[in-house]
Amino acid sequence: MTGLLAALVTSLFFPGIILRVKSIASGRKGPGILQPWKNILLLLRKGSVFSTVTGFVFRLAPAVGLATVLCAILLVPFPGTPAAFSFAGDFIFLATLLALGKFFLISSSLDTGSSFEGMGASREALYSLLTEPAFIILFATLALLTGENSMQEIFASLSFSGHLSFIIGFIAIYLLVQIAMIENSRMPVDDPKTHLELTMIHEVMILDHSGFDLALLHLANTFKFALYGLLIANFLVPADAAVAWRIAAFLGIQVTFAGMIGLMESFRARKKLARNPQFIVTLSSIALVAFLLVMLIRFKMAA
Repeated sequence: MTGLLAALVTSLFFPGIILRVKSIASGRKGPGILQPWKNILLLLRKGSVFSTVTGFVFRLAPAVGLATVLCAILLVPFPGTPAAFSFAGDFIFLATLLALGKFFLISSSLDTGSSFEGMGASREALYSLLTEPAFIILFATLALLTGENSMQEIFASLSFSGHLSFIIGFIAIYLLVQIAMIENSRMPVDDPKTHLELTMIHEVMILDHSGFDLALLHLANTFKFALYGLLIANFLVPADAAVAWRIAAFLGIQVTFAGMIGLMESFRARKKLARNPQFIVTLSSIALVAFLLVMLIRFKMAA
């Protein structure tokens, strides 16, 4: 539960920090840090409007998406603190939960009968399909490196005491940052501020959602950033440090993560749609190289 509480607290400021960094980088005053949450609270007080074309999947998708993200956070330990649920292969279950939420979101966009939302859904499905191998291979690499098969035991067994562990840790953090950007439809794959339907991906999928349901979708995206920030913190925060230091370090990592996203979106151009699959497949290739490196060293040590 500690991880869930930490994720909920940091998610209050995460989207606002991104907006503030982007505003400062562009020389504008911009909104306050809590403005995204003010927008969400405003949406929560509004009713939802449903098209007569849509069915129960469209109404169910926002709640399922938010529930899957919250359940996934319960599987991730806070540095030095056990996760609420931990079992062998839980990182595969975490990926399955996130995929389930994405499946309902894609199904809800197809349920509207809109050609634009169907176009965005097909792109979202392709990018998610290409991203999941990188996540699975990354944790398979960590499992092979530590000899453990659950996230709690993997992070507890990680010790950055040699060149190999530092290299794997650097690769893991890089991949998690890039996967977080793709899964949350940010640069360089998608632009959350675009209004051109032909290039929209995630935003075009939620065009028909409104009011309370739209707020749930925004909450799911915010908590998903906190989920990946929690995974990154487990690599950087020592588990044997004092509780106050671990909490401060986690907050600092989340602020740095949000600021880095704001800077990347301020100075990094969006990739062409035809280049996005190549970029995402590259992440799986990097994860596979790390896996082969660990496997070769393991076999060499065994021999």
